[in-house]
Amino acid sequence: MKTAVIITGKLVQDHEYIYPYYRLREDDISVDVAVDGGKEVQGQIGSRIIPTMDVEAMIKREFDLIVLPGGAKCMEYLRQDRRIIRYIKEHHDRGGIIACICHAIQLLISAKIVAGKTVSGYYSLVDDIENAGAKYLDEPVVVDGNIVTTAHYKDMAPWMKRAIEMSLNK
Repeated sequence: MKTAVIITGKLVQDHEYIYPYYRLREDDISVDVAVDGGKEVQGQIGSRIIPTMDVEAMIKREFDLIVLPGGAKCMEYLRQDRRIIRYIKEHHDRGGIIACICHAIQLLISAKIVAGKTVSGYYSLVDDIENAGAKYLDEPVVVDGNIVTTAHYKDMAPWMKRAIEMSLNK
């Protein structure tokens, strides 16, 4: 059985967490949700997010797929956690699939894994993406190597479809 982890925290963009969670389960992919301290958090519009593990437990495991939902404030908090950044980099370096949406591109930038790649992310981050050495592309789904990105939640369906295909075919 394939495995995935959604890494999130306080003030996540609710639907960018909820849709991938249920979409992965629909394809019988085992899904864990990692939050610092394993604490329940609240999304921007009020969804309660109940984690299945904390970050310390997550870093002791390997998953086939990492899903990074957006939310500007959430990403500002998460990118300061060096354990999460290191975990993302190590997962990438092992060839694991990473699905990243919206402001979550900040985590990939902080992990220093976008240089020389073509990626998407929220429109306000074009300068950050280019300054990190990546090429920005505004398309519903952008795949470069083992990273699949999208800029906006309006494109979650094709983004998750491609991430799941990549994960199942690995």
